[in-house]
Amino acid sequence: MQRVLSHIRRHELLHAGERVGVAVSGGIDSVALLRLMLELRGELGIVLSVVHFNHKLRGAESDADEKFVADSARTHDLEFFCDSDDVAGHAAEERISLEAAARELRYGFFRFLIRGNPPAEGLVSTASKNRSAESAAPAGNSPSLNKILTGHTLDDQAETVLMRIIRGTGPRGLGGIHPRIAVEDDDGEICGEIVRPLLEIRRSDLEQYLEGIGQAWREDSSNAEDHLTRNRIRQLVVPLLEKGFNPSVAENLAELAEIARGEQDYWDNEIAGWMGTAVHWSEPEWARALSKQAELVQISPPNRGQQNPHFSQRQGEVGHPHGESDNAAARIGTTPWLVMNASVDRMWLLSEPLAVQRRLVKAVGEEAGIPLEFNHVEEILRFAAADARSGKELSLPGGWKLTHEPGQIVFVTPDLREEKPQADYEYELSIPGEVAVAEIGASFLARLVPPGAQAGYNPDHLLSADSLPRSLRVRNWRAGDRFWPAHSKSPKKVKELLQEQHIPRPTRKLWPVLANGDEIVWLRGFASPAKYLAQPGSEAVVILESALGDRRTT
Repeated sequence: MQRVLSHIRRHELLHAGERVGVAVSGGIDSVALLRLMLELRGELGIVLSVVHFNHKLRGAESDADEKFVADSARTHDLEFFCDSDDVAGHAAEERISLEAAARELRYGFFRFLIRGNPPAEGLVSTASKNRSAESAAPAGNSPSLNKILTGHTLDDQAETVLMRIIRGTGPRGLGGIHPRIAVEDDDGEICGEIVRPLLEIRRSDLEQYLEGIGQAWREDSSNAEDHLTRNRIRQLVVPLLEKGFNPSVAENLAELAEIARGEQDYWDNEIAGWMGTAVHWSEPEWARALSKQAELVQISPPNRGQQNPHFSQRQGEVGHPHGESDNAAARIGTTPWLVMNASVDRMWLLSEPLAVQRRLVKAVGEEAGIPLEFNHVEEILRFAAADARSGKELSLPGGWKLTHEPGQIVFVTPDLREEKPQADYEYELSIPGEVAVAEIGASFLARLVPPGAQAGYNPDHLLSADSLPRSLRVRNWRAGDRFWPAHSKSPKKVKELLQEQHIPRPTRKLWPVLANGDEIVWLRGFASPAKYLAQPGSEAVVILESALGDRRTT
C-alpha cells in the first residue's frame, strides 16, 4: 500500500477533493486497485466510485462479472457507473481486432464519464448515453468524474514493451503504458485524466495482497486463450526470459519504458521548435486558386460530414466552383491528410545528427498525414543527401512526393484536381503473422483461432486453417480479379462488388485483398468464400486490420 501511495504522490496522480472512478473488471488487478484506493481515500482526500464496462464477449460469464462488480460497489457504499456494448459488432464494422474494439468502447465510456457529455459517435453505445446522462452528468453540465483509475501493473507494462519490440517500434512505442492520459472536452481543453497508479506493482504482489485480506476476484477465461498475442507473451515469453535469462526482466522492461518516455518528452519539445523554424508550411497554388474561386462565386459548402480540420482552419471553406475543380473542392474537405506543402531547409537538415534528421522527417510525416515507415524515412534522407538537379522527385506513400528545390526539400501534398493513378502494392503475410502496408496506412494480422475460442468472431470472416498455405499475398485488387462471397449466387468482378458498395473511386483503387496465388480468399468488408470458411470444430484463421501506429491492445 505504501508503494502505491508513494507512486501516486511522486507523480502527482491524484489530488484532494477529486471525484475518482475506479475501473473494475472483476479481475485481480482491478479488484486490488479498488481495495487499495478504499484504504487510501481518507489520506488522499478523494471521493471514490466504481466504473464497469461489460464487453459482452463471454456471455453469462461477462454478466456474472458485472454483477460481481456491482455487488462490490454496493458492499462499500460506492456510486456505480456501468455500461455495455456490442464489441464484436464494432470490431467487424470498423475492421479492427476484438481487443482494439473493446479498448475503444471501454475508453470511450471512460471519457464520457469524465466529460459529462457524449464523445465521438460510435465510441459509446446509445444505452450508455441515455443511462449515463441521468447518473453521470450533474447540474451545470460539469464533468461527473475528474479521473478514472485503471489497474495496469508492472507486468502489463513489461508485456506491452515486449509486444511492441517484437512487432517493430521506435522510441515512442518503447514508452509503453503511460501513467496518465489527458482527456479533452469538445473545446480541446483538458477536463480530466485516465490514471494508472499500479504501474510499479507486480501482479503477484496484488494477488498476495487480496489473499491476505480475504478478498475474492473473478477469473477471465479469455486470459487462457493462447491465440491472443498478449496471453502468449504473458504465459510463454516472460516466464522463459525470467527463468532462462534474467529474473528481473519485467522490472527492467518497465524501467526501459520510463526512460523512453523521458527521452520522448525531451524530443517532443525539440520537435515543436523545429516545426516552427526549420519546416515551413505553404498552401499549394492549385488549392489557393480553388479557395479564391469559391470566394468569388460565394457558394456555401454542402454538408460533407467530417471536414479536413487543417484545410478548414488554414484555407477557409471551399464551395463548389464550376467545372472540373468541383470534385477537387469536395475531396479537400474529406482528405485524411494535410492539404499543405512542407519545405525543409536542406543544409540545416544535413548538418544535424542522424537522430535529429530521422525525427524531423518522421514528425513532418505525422503532421502531414503521410504514413512513413522506417524504410521511407531512410529513403527520404538519402534523397536529401544526394546531389540532384532542382525538380527531381521521390514518390512517397499516399500520393505524396518529395522534390529537390534550391536549398530545400519539399513534401508536396497530392493534387486533388485530378485523380492520378496510384502504384500497386503487394506484401507477404505469414500465417500466423503481421504485415504493414504503408500505401493504405494499415496493418494486417493473421491470427490462428482454436475451435474453442471462435464464439466472439463473425463465422463469415473465419477462414479454414487447413485450406490455406503458410502465407498469403496482401495486395490491392487488379483488373479482372473476381471474388465469390459466401451467401451469394456466383462470383463477381471485384470492381463490381466495390461499385455496388459505393466505395469512393480514390479509395477503391487501393482496396486490399488477400490472395492465394491467383485466387482471392479475402476481400475487405465482404464475407469469405464458402469453400474457405472454417468448419465447426476446426482451427480457423481470422484477418484483423488496424491503422498503422495504432496497434494497441492494452
